[in-house]
Amino acid sequence: MIMPHMPRSALAAALLEWYAAAARKMPWRGQSDPYKIWISEIMLQQTRVEAATGYYLRFIAELPDAAALAAVPEDRLLKLWEGLGYYSRARNLRRAAQVIVEQYGGRLPKTARELLQLPGVGEYTAGAVASIAYGERVPAVDGNVLRVMTRVLGDDGDITRPDTRRRITRAVMREQPADRPGDFNQALMELGALVCLPRQPQCGSCPLAGLCRARAEGRQAMLPVKKAQAPRKIEQRTVLVLCAGGCAALQKRPPRGLLAGLWEFPACAGHVSPEQAMQQARQWGLTPLSAEPLPAYRHIFTHREWDMHGFLVIAEGSGGPFEWVDWDRLRRDMALPSALQGFERAAFQILSREKRSNHP
Repeated sequence: MIMPHMPRSALAAALLEWYAAAARKMPWRGQSDPYKIWISEIMLQQTRVEAATGYYLRFIAELPDAAALAAVPEDRLLKLWEGLGYYSRARNLRRAAQVIVEQYGGRLPKTARELLQLPGVGEYTAGAVASIAYGERVPAVDGNVLRVMTRVLGDDGDITRPDTRRRITRAVMREQPADRPGDFNQALMELGALVCLPRQPQCGSCPLAGLCRARAEGRQAMLPVKKAQAPRKIEQRTVLVLCAGGCAALQKRPPRGLLAGLWEFPACAGHVSPEQAMQQARQWGLTPLSAEPLPAYRHIFTHREWDMHGFLVIAEGSGGPFEWVDWDRLRRDMALPSALQGFERAAFQILSREKRSNHP
């Protein structure tokens, strides 16, 4: 719906003029398809634009609408999502798509209030989709927007507190023009991503510099205020890539908790020796022939960190509580968490090299 032109605040006018010239080109921008906007917004949670773009294009090519997403098998969905992390996002997308097909005829609902009822859709996502796709005048406040607005306002409230977020949200709504709410929301996010950076804000090229209280007071580096997080728990693990008869051993993680329902290589707690790795393989009913070290990897989750060593264990037999999968199927169909993909690549390279040396 086209809204009549209304006077804009100085902030909105400066921001929209800047956005028209500086906005990055992205495959989900410049269109009003609510499905594509929704997918992009979910992918961009906890993921950089550069990393999400390829995933988005592949995802949309295979699952172009809510009906296709609702019907996709979970293993295929997770394979398309492999490497993006936070896999509950993908599962919630499918659950929401099923609701969209069953209750809304396959098209996303048109208001933020209705969108909020979908699995995995919070206030930010509902506001982004409703404002960008449907032109509803609603806020979309993410971390970038909180940073921009706390600096512009000189607000030193803790942004982890609900009252601070409500105060910033009200300020966004005061400035948001009725005729271009989607562009305004995107412009605020874009300014935070490109100019109003966390550690080194580029105030010299900011369209809001003359309106920014933090800049006037020299407090850019102090804002936003955010309560310090507790230190991450560090867990040491040894990943065992067990190979026998051209297949690798995989097991599925529990249906709830960290990396729920994803496939993984078996692992031992702590850092173990090659002899201990082979002994563990024996306990699973295998006959280990060798244990070759793999590169060490470290993976950081939100509240914990995995410090991982690994071995490629060549064995005979097919015991243990595993699914034995040939390498072609593993690489094509099985979704491994990004924390373990380095082990998969390193093991595959070793096996490929040995295969070439044995078949001149």
